[in-house]
Amino acid sequence: MKKVIVYTTSWCGFCGAEKEWLANNNIEFVAKDVESDDEAREELLAKMGGQFQGVPVTDIDGEIVLGFDRARLSKLLGINRF
Repeated sequence: MKKVIVYTTSWCGFCGAEKEWLANNNIEFVAKDVESDDEAREELLAKMGGQFQGVPVTDIDGEIVLGFDRARLSKLLGINRF
């Protein structure tokens, strides 16, 4: 099983949609709120070379996906539909 981390905020609509989509596809994931969790924010900044433009950012076994990119997420997770 792949390790999936979704970096998110409480107000991000695309973040909510992605988390719902992952759950509907039976993908286990950890959601980390970069607004309320300083450690999560620092972790994300380290993965992104010190900067990022927005959320969601998804880490799938070290592969970074910017935004709710269903096609790329599907490919990385082996989901045949998106």
